[in-house]
Amino acid sequence: MKTGKIARSEIRSGKWRGPTPSLAPGYAQANLVVLPKKYAFDFFLFCQRNPKPCPVLDVCEGGQYTPVITAPTGDIRKDIPKYRIYKNGQLEKEVEDITEYWSEDMVSFLLGCSFTFENALMEAGVPVRHVEESKNVPMYTTNIECVPAGIFNGPMVVSMRPVPKELVERAIEVTSKLPKVHGAPIHVGSPKEIGILNIDQPDFGDAVTIKEGEIPVFWACGVTPQAAIMRVKPEVVITHAPGHMFITDIKDKELMGL
Repeated sequence: MKTGKIARSEIRSGKWRGPTPSLAPGYAQANLVVLPKKYAFDFFLFCQRNPKPCPVLDVCEGGQYTPVITAPTGDIRKDIPKYRIYKNGQLEKEVEDITEYWSEDMVSFLLGCSFTFENALMEAGVPVRHVEESKNVPMYTTNIECVPAGIFNGPMVVSMRPVPKELVERAIEVTSKLPKVHGAPIHVGSPKEIGILNIDQPDFGDAVTIKEGEIPVFWACGVTPQAAIMRVKPEVVITHAPGHMFITDIKDKELMGL
């Protein structure tokens, strides 16, 4: 089984460029947001006020790129398969390394990711469809507004996993024990109630099969900051590409109950 360190090494060397949900099972994965120092406090406050979609696992101070708490040998400039560069709220490009964009002014946040609880779901007998189908998890922008903080405001983004009706309570119980990686679902059932008009057309990621007898279950998602970035338009922000995460050295179970 791959460790977080081995997985990062494969990513850094270019051996792995795809989505990371099945990479290094058992190790916590994280969303990334890198932004100029002048926005760091506002963003940290936004995360504090919206802990379901934005649970903070680690912060790198200005110019630092090694997350000393979660991955002391990591390099957030190189250890994610694909990054997004936003300028003035617009997605400019996707890249595989952000070294050339780096400056001493950059502050980096690692946020908990729902890929972390998928191993626990599968161990509990709850299927994870996008893993079964070798796809990226489907993600949707909702009509649920986050609590504003400073310049940051925007809609919550959610990830969806179809769950057999009889296993929904188990899925809720399992994920509720992992609040640092989004915790329990924020919605179960009708997508339209949270503003999702077509479940087959996710805003990020890939559509997956929903079988007869299954119910769509929605968890808060760490792509939420990207929705805020597109609304408030800071001059430059770097994030992970949806589904392409930073893999830490922290075991999933270490986050349980925190």
